[in-house]
Amino acid sequence: MNAEKTASIHPTAIIHPTAKIAAGVEIGPYAVIGEDVILQTRVRVGPHAVIEFADIGEGCQIHASAFVGTAPQDLKYRGERTRIVLGPGCVVRECVTLNRGTAATGVTRIGSRCLFMAYSHAAHDCIIGNEVIVANSVALAGHVEVGDGAILGGLSAVHQFARIGKLAMIGGGAMVPLDVPPYTIAQGDRAKLAGLNLIGLRRRGLNQEEITTLKKAYRSIFFSTTPMKEQLAQMAQDPLIPPVREMVEFIQKSPRGTCRPARNAGRATED
Repeated sequence: MNAEKTASIHPTAIIHPTAKIAAGVEIGPYAVIGEDVILQTRVRVGPHAVIEFADIGEGCQIHASAFVGTAPQDLKYRGERTRIVLGPGCVVRECVTLNRGTAATGVTRIGSRCLFMAYSHAAHDCIIGNEVIVANSVALAGHVEVGDGAILGGLSAVHQFARIGKLAMIGGGAMVPLDVPPYTIAQGDRAKLAGLNLIGLRRRGLNQEEITTLKKAYRSIFFSTTPMKEQLAQMAQDPLIPPVREMVEFIQKSPRGTCRPARNAGRATED
């Protein structure tokens, strides 16, 4: 697979002997392609970028001064041979840092067509889905999981081991200590739910009937007088449309607990 002769590599770039570079790859000035790297076809690496212990999918763009696959910022890390995997079509903008995994899981895994804006960070052992948008200066701590299509607003931060559900949206500047259920919006410090991500749901093709059903489920879960655990168990026994079942099961399986609406939110937040 090493096709350096058919790739465009600037003469100042440094390429480790173990790196595998496919045809059509472009590597800019002073970039460092380190040990155990695979660059699939049409990957573009900007000037001064550093990549190591990484599998970079087809068509990814790694911009200037980004660091991909560098060692975890974890005091328990002892130099184990771990990796980071980026799916095809990801865009990693300037000065982004994406750390490889630790011995806990062995890998940091990022799906396809994700966008990491400048200065954002994903720590060791994160699992990030497809088409996720991580805005400027977002910080994802170790072992964070982010579902498909989620959007994280600028300057937000997510606590280690927390989960962000599918199509959730995190408001700019939010501090997220707990899980955020799929299809919801969370904002503030410490983050509270502010309803459903209605614009995101419509953009993803959910029809009005599905959205109305999801609204009713949201109210039942978070505004019922029945304890949440009992409410979820009762709902799980009923026939549910897939988005509602996903929300119910996500909350039921939450090891940390989930963000909830502010005490004074009221039902109006979903109208």
